[in-house]
Amino acid sequence: MEKIQLVDLKNQYLKIEKEIDKAVLDVIKSTAYINGPEVKSFQSDLEKYLNAKHVIPCGNGTDALQIALMALDIQPGDEVLTPSFTYVATCEVVALLGATPVFVDVYPDTFNIDVEDLERKITDKSKVIIPVHLYGQCADMENLLKVAKKHNLKVVEDTAQGIGANHTFSNGDVSKAGTMGDIGTISFFPSKNLGAYGDGGAMVTNNDELAGKLRMIANHGQSKRYYHDKIGVNSRLDSIQAAILRVKLRYLDDYIKARNEAAEYYHRAFESTPHITAPVTASFSNHVYHQYTVKLHDVDRDALQKHLADKGIPTNIYYPLANHKQEAFTGMVKPEHLDVTEELSRQVLSFPIHTELTDEQLEHITQSTLEFVNG
Repeated sequence: MEKIQLVDLKNQYLKIEKEIDKAVLDVIKSTAYINGPEVKSFQSDLEKYLNAKHVIPCGNGTDALQIALMALDIQPGDEVLTPSFTYVATCEVVALLGATPVFVDVYPDTFNIDVEDLERKITDKSKVIIPVHLYGQCADMENLLKVAKKHNLKVVEDTAQGIGANHTFSNGDVSKAGTMGDIGTISFFPSKNLGAYGDGGAMVTNNDELAGKLRMIANHGQSKRYYHDKIGVNSRLDSIQAAILRVKLRYLDDYIKARNEAAEYYHRAFESTPHITAPVTASFSNHVYHQYTVKLHDVDRDALQKHLADKGIPTNIYYPLANHKQEAFTGMVKPEHLDVTEELSRQVLSFPIHTELTDEQLEHITQSTLEFVNG
């Protein structure tokens, strides 16, 4: 059996090696390394895939979040509502702009932002909500957008883990993750479902004015070369990464299908034990399984991880310490308890999930896990 990886980028590459190599060599031969034709082509391809009016590529997913908030004119003293149970980047960019992150609890089943807790925490200083499509399924955008409209708040979707997920509204309309709020942000970090071979990100909007602001801010605040209308940043997707992503975008739905097949294997294996709660798929969203994250019950998580590591099975905890407990935010926000978030931080464990998992590997992972949790 081949060594089990949390994410198997090598074997994924080998399946499309010729296409990737040609795409990269074509860029090198063109010498159009920055903002070349491949960037514009990838932008257009992604707009079509997402059914979105504007995609603005940038350097990485964290930049995408920061630029989005800058385009919405977030100022020191403004409040931005965000789940605490997420990667630090979601909240970090708020603090970097001098604004205040307001941490919201999450639902215990989907792990996504609790819309009722969100509304309770809105004040006259609130400006933006950042829902996170955590682990690969959409947050409850229908109800969240109603709250945002009621309180005149902007919405920036953190789609770092959710590209390709669909949200179905009660009227039957279906939208891709990242296209429902004012701005969507995407990460192309190599381990993502659509991953580059380096850093990369993008912003998505259907608003022409916001699209212009996002492009300007990402390019040193320039309206045209050497004319700077805003303070901006230097954040761009290079042409080689765009060429790679353009190839991989054609396979994204196949990758999602493979991840779902692996998830179904896990579901079937774990349904018999009371010690593991498998991920739940919300009624309004499909799941693209960026992570396969379970909740453990009456299980020593550290001991389980060691047991699995001894058998050559990598696991990870996303996330062991929620953001409202992180030292970086001490003094910035008032101390509080987020009961669900804190419980999840003690319970969750993520298993290998990627496009190259074999049945042999999945059997080894699940049987080794059940052997431990069932005693």
